[in-house]
Amino acid sequence: MWDILWPAWLGGSLTALTAAPLGCLLVWRRLAYFGDTLAHATLLGAGLSLWFHVPVWGGVVAVCLLLALGLALMLDRDDVPSDALLSLFSATTLSAGLIAVSLRDDVRVDLLAYLFGDLLSVTPAEVPVLGGGLGVVALAVIVAWKPLVRAAIDEDLAAVEGLPVVRLRLLLLLLLALVVAVAMKVVGSLLITALLVIPALAARPLARGPGTMALLAALNGLLAVGGGLLASVWWDTPVGPGVVVAATTLFVAARLAPRRA
Repeated sequence: MWDILWPAWLGGSLTALTAAPLGCLLVWRRLAYFGDTLAHATLLGAGLSLWFHVPVWGGVVAVCLLLALGLALMLDRDDVPSDALLSLFSATTLSAGLIAVSLRDDVRVDLLAYLFGDLLSVTPAEVPVLGGGLGVVALAVIVAWKPLVRAAIDEDLAAVEGLPVVRLRLLLLLLLALVVAVAMKVVGSLLITALLVIPALAARPLARGPGTMALLAALNGLLAVGGGLLASVWWDTPVGPGVVVAATTLFVAARLAPRRA
């Protein structure tokens, strides 16, 4: 049992730690729905990978990065509202992905694993790959943390101060695309945004500043991954939804906790 649990726990924990600061930035920028759009695109990436016989993770990363670049260029246009554009891409990529996967009759596909994650299938050999990719994202976030926070809190003020807000927005979206591609393994394409946003929301009422909120969000993510895995062991529940329910429980607890004056 431990041989299955430790790679799953380590992979999920690394993902939660990396997703935490990005989730905080999404909350501050009010871009949670952008994460949802990227998450749905992971299924299209998986479907195209099956058709072109390339590794699934490669296809998912490629589609997420291309979509992030496209949306970064289109979100500032005035002819299409941003929320409508995100809704369009979210529904289209998810539907196209489902069609692409369903048409491959010659390949046995576990669609539920793509939709809701399959954390217990993480192997020891995949952990270094996960750690390397997430490590690059984490390093970029650490280096650019202060400018990213200033641009997320008030982009107009950051532009007045001389920060390259367009490049910072593009950097955030590209880093988010990489984390979303990895998180598909943990919670699946339908629940990725929950792993990004809910730990950050749970940390918000308890935090005294951006750094504290990111650290608390990381702790919440770790607890959620651990809770999802424990629920899977004890009650044989699916891990991905269990992680999300555990994160939501932490959010409710944070909201009900008494506030210090």
